[in-house]
Amino acid sequence: MPGIKPLRKIQLSREAHGTQGTATTDYIIWRGGGTLQDNRETVFVEEDVGILPGVDRTYVPVKGGELVFTDTPATFEQLPYIFDSAIYLATATTDASSAFIRTYTMPLQSSDNKSSTDLQTVSFKAGDNQEVEDMSFSFISNFTLKGAAGEALMVGATWKGREVTTDAAGFDTTVTLQSVEEILFSKGKIYIDAVGGTIGTTQVTKTLLGADLAWDTGWKSENTADGRLDFSFIKQVGPEVVLDVRFEHNGTAQAEKAAWRAETSRLLQLKFEGSALTTTDAAATYDVNTLIVNLPGKWESFSALDEQDGDDIVTGTFRSRYNATSGTGPEIILANETETL
Repeated sequence: MPGIKPLRKIQLSREAHGTQGTATTDYIIWRGGGTLQDNRETVFVEEDVGILPGVDRTYVPVKGGELVFTDTPATFEQLPYIFDSAIYLATATTDASSAFIRTYTMPLQSSDNKSSTDLQTVSFKAGDNQEVEDMSFSFISNFTLKGAAGEALMVGATWKGREVTTDAAGFDTTVTLQSVEEILFSKGKIYIDAVGGTIGTTQVTKTLLGADLAWDTGWKSENTADGRLDFSFIKQVGPEVVLDVRFEHNGTAQAEKAAWRAETSRLLQLKFEGSALTTTDAAATYDVNTLIVNLPGKWESFSALDEQDGDDIVTGTFRSRYNATSGTGPEIILANETETL
């Protein structure tokens, strides 16, 4: 039967660090949409051989693929698949509750820099009922988290990988859908503090209308003359983290515009909480599913006044960089009840 949209599927397998580029037998289904693109280059040779329209002599000098996760509601259970393949593989810790806590702290200098074996690469199966294609050694070059009051927090990502081929075995039919909880933007909070203080101390209320986080991971592939046409290895160069915040045009927006004009560094935290964990404890740091994004940095710009249903709003662009006073860079913390992925 020809392919149809409702039968599309994306399965991913987390590759072992010693054998990056080789799928394991454990697949999960990504609970969202996306498409796999074969980016091999086909070159038609230009030559003077007396044939008016030219001849069909071609060669392929480079191979590779790209899988784009289209924006879909972010979930506490599946976000580790994004962060582990975009920043580095985090080892879950525990506290007095049933939370498994993963902390992704951006490396700051050569002594704590990450290598490709610190990154969780994955293999993909993607397609529909007509054809399944695969791609290995996949990593995330950039991801986004964005949302607005009254909506879900949405996640999107771009994966880069090696050669795309048809998967004769097709999808793993033994995989079942993972239970997930959507992250709701209206349950989020924003905290803004001075760099001499503690991030996440001062909640700013009645002002956050929306936020768009763009995280360029800095991970990139390198093609070398190495006996293969797809990339030889991956490495991390400078990441860039930018947050657009849509404010109610109130005293908070005015104060942050003043901080922008004065080039004053700030500590921003976005915190999203979900349902209660199975086991809670008064001594636990996390008793509910939690996503925290910690961003030291400075405001880069503020927009002119805009409006939303007759309400004046303003958008600030915040670029997260290392701050010497706080001694920190961008960081993500995720607490859920998923021990193994």
